[in-house]
Amino acid sequence: MPLVELVRLPSGVEAELLRGRLESAGVPAVCFDAGMNIADSVGLMIPVRVMVLDEDLAEARALMAEFGVS
Repeated sequence: MPLVELVRLPSGVEAELLRGRLESAGVPAVCFDAGMNIADSVGLMIPVRVMVLDEDLAEARALMAEFGVS
């Protein structure tokens, strides 16, 4: 059960919100690289990766579409 990248988001806050929404819908998720940025307001940032289990990828993508996240 490897982790795969669902999406990269510019803000750690956005990534954590998405992670929480996925988990509340029953899809376990984790954020990678969230601690790499000093401040979320800085223009030059490392995107935060939202990761899910390979077997949950299709469901997570469907939930993202339902949530209006692209």
